[in-house]
Amino acid sequence: MLACLAAKARAAGFEPFVIADIRIDGLTRISGGTVFSYLPVEKGDTLTPQRAEDAIRALYKTGFFSDVEMERQGDILVIKVKERPSISRLTLHGNKDIKEDDLKKGLKEIGLAEGDTFDRMSLDRVRQELIRQYYNRGKYNVSIEPHVVPLDRNRVAIDIEIREGKAARIKAINIVGNQAFTDKQIRDDFESDTTNWTSWYSKDDQYSREKLSGDLEKLASYYLDRGYADFQIDSTEVTISPDKRNMYISAGIKEGEVYTISDVKLLGKLILPEDALRRLVQIKPGDTFSRRKIELSTDAITAVLSNIGYAFAKVTPVPKLDKEKRTVDLTLYVEPGQRVYVRRINFKGNTRTEDEVLRREMRQLEGAWYSQAAINRSKIRLQRLGYFKTVDIENQRVPGTEDQVDLNVKVEEQASGSLMFGIGYSQVSGAIISVSVSENNFLGTGDKVSATVQHSSFYDTTSLGYYNPYLTDSGIGIGYNLRYSKLDQAQANLANYTENTASASSYLSIPVSETDTINVGLGVSKTKLNVFPGLTPQSFIDYLIGLNHLTIHTGSLTASYAHDTRNKYFSPTRGGIYSVSTEVGLPGSTVQYYKVTGLAAHYFPLPKNFVWMLSGTLGYGDTYGRDSNLAFPFWQNFYAGGVNDVRGFRDNTLGPRVCVGGTTTVPVNGRCASGSFLDAQPVGGAFKVLATSELYLPLPFLKNTDTARVSWFVDVGNVYANYNAFSASELRASTGLSLQWQAPVGPIRINLAWPVRDKPEDAPFIERLQFTFGSQF
Repeated sequence: MLACLAAKARAAGFEPFVIADIRIDGLTRISGGTVFSYLPVEKGDTLTPQRAEDAIRALYKTGFFSDVEMERQGDILVIKVKERPSISRLTLHGNKDIKEDDLKKGLKEIGLAEGDTFDRMSLDRVRQELIRQYYNRGKYNVSIEPHVVPLDRNRVAIDIEIREGKAARIKAINIVGNQAFTDKQIRDDFESDTTNWTSWYSKDDQYSREKLSGDLEKLASYYLDRGYADFQIDSTEVTISPDKRNMYISAGIKEGEVYTISDVKLLGKLILPEDALRRLVQIKPGDTFSRRKIELSTDAITAVLSNIGYAFAKVTPVPKLDKEKRTVDLTLYVEPGQRVYVRRINFKGNTRTEDEVLRREMRQLEGAWYSQAAINRSKIRLQRLGYFKTVDIENQRVPGTEDQVDLNVKVEEQASGSLMFGIGYSQVSGAIISVSVSENNFLGTGDKVSATVQHSSFYDTTSLGYYNPYLTDSGIGIGYNLRYSKLDQAQANLANYTENTASASSYLSIPVSETDTINVGLGVSKTKLNVFPGLTPQSFIDYLIGLNHLTIHTGSLTASYAHDTRNKYFSPTRGGIYSVSTEVGLPGSTVQYYKVTGLAAHYFPLPKNFVWMLSGTLGYGDTYGRDSNLAFPFWQNFYAGGVNDVRGFRDNTLGPRVCVGGTTTVPVNGRCASGSFLDAQPVGGAFKVLATSELYLPLPFLKNTDTARVSWFVDVGNVYANYNAFSASELRASTGLSLQWQAPVGPIRINLAWPVRDKPEDAPFIERLQFTFGSQF
């Protein structure tokens, strides 16, 4: 309105004239071309008072100028302007609850951002926008004070001082009108709650509009899923105490009556046979009305249609209530829309990774009918590569067509390789010094290359590895490994001997299906064993004397089968992995043996972001052929106990132990002749049992659950000399809390464990606090 009045005042004195030229005075930052692009008059036009008024108004509307005047010098139109200052710097102070980027995003939406033209009248809008954002988080004591500092060259710096105050706490939540269910029942799934002993970390007693809106929807869903088809929320009232610290929430409801389904009809263009679609409907005549079952039914039909090309299919439920009979006549109206196919798949954000690396993971193909199932699987495969922080796939209609869409695959790349000079620590290894170069996406090709040198108190290794996951277009991968290692077993809580091994191997990875893979490998190794009479278990020395060898040559065949349905690699929340692997010392080796290991692990998503994992491992080894009369080679034994095994027991200390340096080989009640448990050396065994139950906890202060998780676990397991020696009474068990973190310095694991099933001889080997960090072999 002010600009309109100013325009009239400054244009009123004009006598009409033909414009011979136009001159603009006062420009410093804005170009003349920009001004002319907004100006509704040009040379040769006749300037009337009305047209002058329109021109001034148009220039004011750009927001670039705080003052605009027009003068006539002969037949020249002179426009004098005063530019508004530009925002050179926008700084926020005192914000803790809301990130600066989120606040600036809200300010940008109302036209306040660095580089924009500054309008002093917008400061009030700024205050209101910031206050709105804090009010939505329940912070009603927030104070916003913007300060404008003039700078040279017609610029300003805006400093916004924020005093957040404390969030208002919910002191009471009242549901009025509920008779069928108690307050506790209907509020069990609410995000909002009154102050309780968990509020210090869950923040559930902090009021926010978003949480309240979600809770009211959950309230409606609770009743609608239990038959109350005419349920209503009559009123919602939120009051705040005078000091703006306490909130009181009240909701008035009308429960209504319980309804049953009288009939379910399928109408519209069904595409598929009606019987096939009816099998997807989860609610039947005679069932209690349930909005959740109806939604599951519509989602299932939509999903089936979207998998055969109907990308924009809709299924609309239309319930017809008979209030006298308390029944619902339900109609599911199917609108499949046009069947579409994918014209093009576009990749965005992969600045380093080649398009081909992403394209070969896509199960939705260009030129094929649209399939939501194939798109979902493509997203999972891209996420499991480990190259990207985020993966989003969106469909976009092709302009001018009804039967084509493009897929836009947006990824955000993350570091897929590392050059690490690391120092780590493990309670079993001591200090770990490592130098490693690894690249899981070598030159953006998806190939994996690694080179590692590591040293610890008992282990030295040098290794080289290369893996090409797509040797063929069908997804057959090939890998090569070279390794040299020196191991002092006594320093690893194992029996006293040393082992030097040089090995080379190659393997093929063969995909059988989307979730099933077979790996087959061949390798050769040379192992030098050194034993020490009086220190090494006599059974080990006798074994090597029987072989008449201290150097072991082995040609090995490895084979494994894995069924992997996990939705993520590092921190899965659903799905599982099941695998069986075998290692065979081939004929011609110093000892012919085989090892079989079975693993099963499954993740179950639970309410409120809890995840439950169950896993089990079985390991079995034996000799065969000409060496079937020999015991399983001790250097291939399984071991149990440790930070990644049966937690709470020192690494590798569970299972059979033998005494050395005395007449008694087998400990008596766990003690050797010296009377000490510690003189009994763990020797491992040919049969291993391990089971774990783990509950991953949703802690609010753990923002990134993809890299860090906290869990409560129960471990049960042990290792036995052989299968016949298995005894359930010898199983050990522990429970506790575990933190696993994929930190920049390498993986970190910290366990706080309590053995709940142990024996007196385990006492020296119990570790309630276990941890390891940095690169590990």
